[in-house]
Amino acid sequence: MRRRQPGQFGQSRHLGRGAGFTLVELLVAITVLAIVAVLGWRGLDSIVRSRAALTQQMEHTRGIQLAFAQMQSDLEQLAGLDVLGTRQFLVADNARLIFVRLVFPENAATQLQVVSYRVREGVLSRRESVNTRDLTQLDALWQVAMGDTDTEEGVPLVSGVTGMDVRLWTNGAWAAPNNAVQPTAQTPQLAPTGLEMSLQLQGQPNPLVKILLLGAV
Repeated sequence: MRRRQPGQFGQSRHLGRGAGFTLVELLVAITVLAIVAVLGWRGLDSIVRSRAALTQQMEHTRGIQLAFAQMQSDLEQLAGLDVLGTRQFLVADNARLIFVRLVFPENAATQLQVVSYRVREGVLSRRESVNTRDLTQLDALWQVAMGDTDTEEGVPLVSGVTGMDVRLWTNGAWAAPNNAVQPTAQTPQLAPTGLEMSLQLQGQPNPLVKILLLGAV
């Protein structure tokens, strides 16, 4: 029978204890893992929130760009004296922009349309009338747009708009519109050639400004 060497039994017991973890060590490890998990969750939550806010802001900016692009497209087709004579063709103030534009249907004669941009309850919307070649009908459509009695729903373009300001480029200088622009055959130089649109957005210190050409087509 083989004898155990002195101290061998005690050494094996010592090695057996060192191979495991004590309760204190386990608690410390769990606590560290919990702290790391909480910090990681907070960081991930912050990234997700920042991404959502950035996406919303980008969508809002894209909506503003599309609104300005649509406005430019409309105003480039602004009807002039050669079509309307001495009729009003543009009205602008701090809450609305109404004008008559030319419409070019495919395989059809040029027609006229009344387009309205309005700010109401913080939303900039666009509304257009039916097309017509009848100036009497155009006068009726103009009155409907001026009185805002059109039953057609406007298309919302930009939300969070707290103010709108319009200036017209006339005779080589910017000037606030006198509500209605109505040049006559004797004073065609009064017809504006440019429009400056300023939109004040909620939470923004400075307005967004866009200069648009009138009647470029």
